[in-house]
Amino acid sequence: MDLLEYQVKEWFAEIGIPVLPSQRIDHPTELKRLKINYPIVLKSQVHASERVKAGGVRVVETTIDAIAAAQTIFKLPIWGELPEVLLAESKYDGQQEFYLAVVLDTAVCRPVLLGCKEADIDWETAGERMHHVVVKQEFSPFYARRLALKMGLQGTLMQSVSSVLEKMYELFVQKDLDLVEVNPLAINASGEVMALNGKVSINERAMGRHPEIAEIAAKVANRRHNRQMNGHSRDWNGSETQGKIGILGNGTGSIMATFDLVVSAGGQPGNSLNLRHAFPTDTSPTTFCDRLAKGLSILASDKSIQVILINLLGSVPQAEEVAQVIAKFVQHENSEINSQFLGKNGNGTLRESDFPRLVVRLAGSDFNAANNFLATLKTRGDALILVENLDEAVAEAVHLTKPTAYKKVRKV
Repeated sequence: MDLLEYQVKEWFAEIGIPVLPSQRIDHPTELKRLKINYPIVLKSQVHASERVKAGGVRVVETTIDAIAAAQTIFKLPIWGELPEVLLAESKYDGQQEFYLAVVLDTAVCRPVLLGCKEADIDWETAGERMHHVVVKQEFSPFYARRLALKMGLQGTLMQSVSSVLEKMYELFVQKDLDLVEVNPLAINASGEVMALNGKVSINERAMGRHPEIAEIAAKVANRRHNRQMNGHSRDWNGSETQGKIGILGNGTGSIMATFDLVVSAGGQPGNSLNLRHAFPTDTSPTTFCDRLAKGLSILASDKSIQVILINLLGSVPQAEEVAQVIAKFVQHENSEINSQFLGKNGNGTLRESDFPRLVVRLAGSDFNAANNFLATLKTRGDALILVENLDEAVAEAVHLTKPTAYKKVRKV
């Protein structure tokens, strides 16, 4: 479970990581009673990335402009997620920006410190620009200073960055986290450092040891139960943004690529769920197949979704069981269809179902058995379409949402 930025910064402030004066905004009118000075930055509080490009971050200098901007941001979906809260924060003039993180490396079962002198780092081409230090023994300030030296920092700046790293590690251990990230850590003309944005990923298995974290998770679950969304998307709000193609993927990159391809092909993408991570509503450990089954259920319950496009690639846990989950969903769909398609005279006259159709693309040798199994399934019509190429899968999904291919009616 990932926290929202305003929650992350509350934790940062408590542990001693420098953050700007800020105020949580639940409604645009609250900006009339703003306690921080203008100019300010208004930030949409969503789990989705690329808020700036989407228009979810605005710099404003007056109350009137702030209220107008807040009204717009509250109605702006970013990757299908609408904010329930905004963060109003003082504007900061940074001269340089760094990336810092403490992450649990499951390969070596040790925490790792990460640092880069670029904030907007491209992970695929980071190479030698991303420095790391593995915490092999009990943590000491030595590890933080070592990373700062690897980054080429000196003097007071090295001390300031090292101090932030020490606090990040303290938070990482204190809360049993999977990730603590500061991106960017900005440095102004005076050499002062400031965490302008941050990310915290909570280890779901540790919730039982931290009642305050379990309480946050429970509040998230209660608030979003009816919306049925995960950490990277939410139900669209408003008929003009209700997409017809739901997307299930196993990584942010693959979901973004699929989303863009659907748009380019003339389709209307709806909810896009990342199955790699647990949903915020999950308060107990889940497997990949658990999340796949839940994702299918979430999208099937969305009346605007006509087609579910599953795009899984690479390697996932329980790859062979993926086919069983999909088969179970399709079989349930067939039973629903059969109960509706039998006419009064028993001739099986066809009538459309509320169930969305499935277009499935499983790429990678791990999915060979799953693909073979799904190819043997007997389904009615095009309830399940198995495609090897992503472009073909997207084209098929878009085709199925066209009026000539899909006529959706209410169940009676």
